[in-house]
Amino acid sequence: MSGMSHSLLVMKFGGTNMQDAAAIRHSASLAARWARQGVKVVVVVSAMAGVTNALLSIADAAETGDIAAANDSLAEIRHRHMAAAGELGGRPDSATVRELRELLETLRQAIYGVYLLRELSPRSRDLIVAFGERLSAPLMSLALEGLELRAHHLTGGAAGILTDRHFGGARPLPQSAERIRDRLGGLLDAGVTPVVAGFMGETEGGSVTTLGRGGTDYSATILAEALRADEVWAWKDVDGVMTADPRVVPDAQNIEVLSYGEVMELAYFGAKVLHPLAVTPLQDSGIPLRVKSAADPDFPGTLVQRETHNTPGRPVKAVTAIRNVSLINVTGAGVLGVPEVVSSLFGAIARENITLLMVSQSSSMSNVSLAIPDADAARAMEALRHSATGELTYEQQTGKAVLAIVGGGMRGQLGVSARMFTALAEAQTNILMISQGSSELNVSVAIENTEVDAATRAVHAAFGLGGPAEA
Repeated sequence: MSGMSHSLLVMKFGGTNMQDAAAIRHSASLAARWARQGVKVVVVVSAMAGVTNALLSIADAAETGDIAAANDSLAEIRHRHMAAAGELGGRPDSATVRELRELLETLRQAIYGVYLLRELSPRSRDLIVAFGERLSAPLMSLALEGLELRAHHLTGGAAGILTDRHFGGARPLPQSAERIRDRLGGLLDAGVTPVVAGFMGETEGGSVTTLGRGGTDYSATILAEALRADEVWAWKDVDGVMTADPRVVPDAQNIEVLSYGEVMELAYFGAKVLHPLAVTPLQDSGIPLRVKSAADPDFPGTLVQRETHNTPGRPVKAVTAIRNVSLINVTGAGVLGVPEVVSSLFGAIARENITLLMVSQSSSMSNVSLAIPDADAARAMEALRHSATGELTYEQQTGKAVLAIVGGGMRGQLGVSARMFTALAEAQTNILMISQGSSELNVSVAIENTEVDAATRAVHAAFGLGGPAEA
């Protein structure tokens, strides 16, 4: 790998690669390995593993008035970060440790404010949850300095990521690019490695926003696009993107090359690989992204690029599944043929910001089925009832799953769906709903949660994804 000449890399480290002092030191050594060869490296970090969820729980506990539970969890977070700082060589009187103390105190006050008001707005939740990354970035700086590199950590906002006010799922504004170049360019030119707190940005008014779950990947690609980096490397605790979840399919293989479109489909259908929007900033420039294994840094991992790379006889790249899905069937003879009615249904779902995993409409137009995450089902039912005409009936089924096959090679190739349905039939899988994306990059089916593992293995085998791929 080191033979490749790169002048600027953006390296992103996920939660498991930041989970304690040892993991952070290892991650820092990966950045240092390239920085020492004269490559400019921008490091983007996630929160320590588990901290984001802990902060969300603490905020919820404070809102319901359970300040004791909130304080206990806060004490654990404080201890975890302070212990890591000590192990990474941070002396109690050092600037970094002082800064960590101040951040933890500000976090405590924010939680206490939620407790006093018994109110947790999306804006407050973003402020609180972004502390995960704000606390892990100084630890990465310490680790890099321990390896005798000059480092400087900053929040996503301070690094130049300016977003809209859509708290919880903010989008970057066009003027971010120039700000990022201004703010990080000088550090890079001075031989300093910037460490950016991922997952977060700020509004023009300076409020902290987050980019949605898994948003650290998105931060990394936003920065890479602005800085015109050579590549983005997303360091994970896996070998790259796999043909299926290896815990379900033991013979799952690493996928060498994926297109941006294929990765977006995979992320959308539940593969815990990248934020679904992560590759969008790269699409104009064509900057490649690599998913790399922190445990095996010389393994090439998965290259994500603009073009689809198809292997003959291998139309499908991966099988992925989302569990805990609800199917909502909307029925109303004759009514659903009216475009306004269908549009009001989708409008209601969109206003609630609910993820629509699949849609299918019967040819008689008398029913529309929507697949959405169980977590959003109650809100969706409420929104639909409020929005549409009284002649419609709504029926909800929970405990379902969506299984999808993804691959650019499916386009225009006959028999792909047939192969999938044959495999599902042989595995005695009950198919509840079918949908093929217009992009022709995926075919998805709704099935029972209980049948997901067997179905995934059957489809994986049917497309020959288990053997080593012929190049």
